[in-house]
Amino acid sequence: MAETDDQSSTPKMTQREAQEALEKQVAQLKREINKINRTLSERAEEALEEANGWYDSATDRASRTAQALRSRAQSVSGVVQENPGTVSTAFVLGGMIGLMLGLILTGADDPRRGRWL
Repeated sequence: MAETDDQSSTPKMTQREAQEALEKQVAQLKREINKINRTLSERAEEALEEANGWYDSATDRASRTAQALRSRAQSVSGVVQENPGTVSTAFVLGGMIGLMLGLILTGADDPRRGRWL
């Protein structure tokens, strides 16, 4: 019996009041969602600006590097054209050193080989 007295003493919400309360909650949720959307939009713009900055920086560095490589390639090309004998001598020497190193290293593995050839 005490339970029924407690229930009857609290005023019950009418259907209209419940509808208005729900509408207020929905309006508040819409405002919060709009606020969140604005915040996300601002952050997306900041991220886009930062990414564009990185891209521009990388593009500039790549452009400078490509120019430097082109310049060096042209200078090497000029040296080769001016001194073809020196370049071919350097390649021959490099080949001979590589051949000798190869022979030494393969001979070091085989204890049966007492001489190079």
